[in-house]
Amino acid sequence: MLCITSDAPTTPTLIDTHHSPQDVSPPSAAAASSRRRRARPRRRRRLPSVPDRGGHRRRHPARLQERQPHLQAARPLLPRPHRAPQPAPPRRHRGQPRRARAGGARRRRAPAAVVPPRWPAPYGVPVLLKDNIATRDRLNTTAGSLALLGSVARRDAGVVRRLRRAGAVVLGKANLDEWANFRTIQGTGGWSARGGQGRNPYVLSAAQCGSSTGSAIAAAANMAAATLGTETDGSILCPSSLNSVVGIKPTVGLTSRAGVVPISPRQDTIGPICRTVADAVQVLDAIVSYDSRDAKATRAASKYIPPGGYVQFLKPDGLKGKRIGIPNGFFNFPSGTVQQIVYQQLLDTVRKQGAVVIENLDIANLTVIQDVLNNGQQIVLPAEFKSSLNTYLSDLSYSPVRSLAEIIAFNDAHPIEERLKDFGQLIFLVAENTTGIGALERAIIHQLNKLSADGLEKLMKDEQLDAIITPNDSVSTVLAIGGMPAITVPAGYGKRGVPFGICFGGLKGYEPRLIEMAYAFEQATKVRKAPKFLRGTF
Repeated sequence: MLCITSDAPTTPTLIDTHHSPQDVSPPSAAAASSRRRRARPRRRRRLPSVPDRGGHRRRHPARLQERQPHLQAARPLLPRPHRAPQPAPPRRHRGQPRRARAGGARRRRAPAAVVPPRWPAPYGVPVLLKDNIATRDRLNTTAGSLALLGSVARRDAGVVRRLRRAGAVVLGKANLDEWANFRTIQGTGGWSARGGQGRNPYVLSAAQCGSSTGSAIAAAANMAAATLGTETDGSILCPSSLNSVVGIKPTVGLTSRAGVVPISPRQDTIGPICRTVADAVQVLDAIVSYDSRDAKATRAASKYIPPGGYVQFLKPDGLKGKRIGIPNGFFNFPSGTVQQIVYQQLLDTVRKQGAVVIENLDIANLTVIQDVLNNGQQIVLPAEFKSSLNTYLSDLSYSPVRSLAEIIAFNDAHPIEERLKDFGQLIFLVAENTTGIGALERAIIHQLNKLSADGLEKLMKDEQLDAIITPNDSVSTVLAIGGMPAITVPAGYGKRGVPFGICFGGLKGYEPRLIEMAYAFEQATKVRKAPKFLRGTF
């Protein structure tokens, strides 16, 4: 069992880790003999810096392991660095004194050189996955529910396969709001039966948000270099904002949803949550691709993937010349509050960095779009969920449950463990009564698409905007119904130390622009600080 320890108060974030003991073979006789010889002290060579794909310089992974404690846990799982072949000893010539030959050989013999690795950026990086992202190993994939404990996936999820190919090390699964916050209307507040209660690492009693709760907490608390979360509506943007980390919600289809416990094929997306924009972009580069198991969505979005990847857009002057809109209805903080003051200062910083900020913009039908209980979403999402979930369950090699109906029955049979009295399962019951995507559902989907086209999409095109800026995840529903991307970056901390973020949102395929702006903003402000696990009431 891999254990990650810390002097800080514990937070139930890791809910499953690999059991990967490494056997160590006994030393050979030759090795033992060589140790008995008097060895000459060797000068420790400085390993070279290796430029990554974005032109930045990074240290050789072997040195990174020594500097970053979380890489020590991954050391047994990593291949050893490849070294250049040693030159053959020089041939002995007659008449040449032995000592002269040996001395000349030492002078001619070049030191062992480290071959510059041509590894992708995530090579050797420890990654935690939200516990609704399937892996074909000994890790459970439960969506936080005891009903799926022991289920076995046939294959890695599409994004996991991409990460492994890039050399990332999957350390384990991170907690989440059970069933990605889709079991009950009021949500489970960072709790799941499988993982327990997640805590905000900055102020333990403060809201941690979800549903990618554990992914954001783990990234903030330095439990892993990178994590993956999922979002249907706010599940990356919200916990990233409230836990002071960077979250990227990609355009729907840019990352494969194959092998991920689903909610809605229209809105589901998978993205990285890390401590910096650069780290998140490196992970994004590794997981975007076409996937035949999510063919329709990934084929449509693959046209947005730029040649050379996304790292090239990490530009310190990325705000220069950008047109950024501030829509009405989001920055409604009382005058004199920390949030009101800080956000105003941050908008001034954006202007000083060369961006054109356009305020007082209206998103058409904003009230209707955000009323998810009355705009048709309450009809469509449960129908999509039942159909998609049953398909996911049927594809598992083994599962204790094979349908939504069986999950409902499991919860009824285990009311204490699943806290039915506290949370219920109303959305599950509504979803079970649906009969698929019929004429009514298709009409609602058409109406939602029209709301998006006439709303944010029209506004951004009319005003020629590169992005809109909003606080935290307040614009998540507007982006969700259109399948549009966003990046949230740490923005500040309240009086009691609770974090809040700022969100850059845009149209489908706007990731390059959003990355430029988010990175430039991060470099200009450098707001983020490490958590202190403060106790007390909030």
